[in-house]
Amino acid sequence: MELQENVLQHTAAYDYDAFTARDVHAALSKDALDVQDFGALLSPAALPLLETIARRAQADTRRYFGNSVTLYTPLYISNYCDNYCTYCGFNCGNDIKRGKLTLDEIERELRAIANTGLEEILLLTGESREKSGVAYIGEAVEAARKHFRTIGLEVYPLNVDEYAYLHERGADFVSIYQETYDRTLYSACHPHNSPKSDFAYRFAGQERAILGGMRGVSFGALLGLGNFRKDAFAAGVHACKLQRKYPHAEISFSVPRIRAAHNKSASELIANAVSESELLQVLLAYRVFLPFASINISTRERAGFRDNVIGLVANKISSGVKVTVGGHDDEQKGDPQFSIYDERDVKTIHSAILDRRLQPVYNDYIFS
Repeated sequence: MELQENVLQHTAAYDYDAFTARDVHAALSKDALDVQDFGALLSPAALPLLETIARRAQADTRRYFGNSVTLYTPLYISNYCDNYCTYCGFNCGNDIKRGKLTLDEIERELRAIANTGLEEILLLTGESREKSGVAYIGEAVEAARKHFRTIGLEVYPLNVDEYAYLHERGADFVSIYQETYDRTLYSACHPHNSPKSDFAYRFAGQERAILGGMRGVSFGALLGLGNFRKDAFAAGVHACKLQRKYPHAEISFSVPRIRAAHNKSASELIANAVSESELLQVLLAYRVFLPFASINISTRERAGFRDNVIGLVANKISSGVKVTVGGHDDEQKGDPQFSIYDERDVKTIHSAILDRRLQPVYNDYIFS
C-alpha cells in the first residue's frame, strides 16, 4: 500500500499545465530524469518540441537496444470473463460468442504460430478463475514452452504462489494494465463488485509477479479512458518506483489507446480521444524517463504509425495478431476483445523492419 499511495500522491500533485518549454529543455539536458522532468515531457508544453524529444529518445533507444526490434504475437486461449468493465468487449454482460481452447487446440495454435518463425508468445485469457483456472493456464504455458523461448502472460492478477507456479511451468513475463489510475473513474468503469473492482489488488500485481520469480513485468494505462496525461504519468511513476525497489526486474510499457469494442462504439469514446501526436509524446516520454525499459507498440495503431516508431522509440512489435480466441490454425472459437488496425503477418512486418535498416529479432534472451 505504501507504493500505491506514493504513486497516487505524485499523480495527484502533477499539474501538467504548470510546465513551460524551458522546463522541457531543462529535462532534456539531464543524463537522468526525475519524476518532475518526466512530468514536463508529458505536458502540453512539450507537444511543440516532439522533434527535439524524439532525437533524445532515438539516441536512448539505440544506446540500450541497438537497432533491434523484437517480434512476438498474442494467443487468446479464452474470452470468458467475470468483470463488467464498461469499455471492454469481454464484459461478462455482453452477448458475444464465448470460447475456450482445449489443450489439443492450444497445441495446434502454438504450432501454427511457431511455424511463422516467432519465438515469443503472449498467452491471454479473459478474467475468469472458474473458466480459466491457474492449472489450465499452467498447462498452456507448458505447451508453449515446447515451441517458444519466451512466454508472457496477460491474465487476471494472481497471488505470489500462483505466479511462482506459472514461472516454474515456464512463464517469463507478466503484463497487467491498471486501465486508469483515477480511483473514482476506476470504480465507475469496474462496477458490480466484480473481481477487477479491487483497485489495490490490481495495482500490486506486478510486485507479486516479481516476488513469484517472474523475469519481467509490463505496465500501462488504457489511454483515453480517463485523463491520458495523468494516467501515463502514473504508469511511468509506478514502473519507476517498482524498478528501484526490484532492480533485477525487467520493466516494459505498452501504450494502448482505447478502441471501439462490442459495447462501445468509436463515437462514444471520442470525448477522451488521444491523438497520434499525443500518443507519440507518451512513448517518447517513457523512453527518455526510463531508457532501459522495453516499449511495445500495439496493433490498435495503424501500420504506418507502428512502422514510424520502431527504432525511434519502440523496440518491440506484435505481428500476425488475432484478438479472437484461436484463429491461427483452426477457426476462431470466441469473439475478439477489440478491433485492430494492423493485420499484417510476420513476414510483412519483418520486411518493414528491414526497410528501416533495423534488425528483426526473434529471441533476445539466453537461458542458462
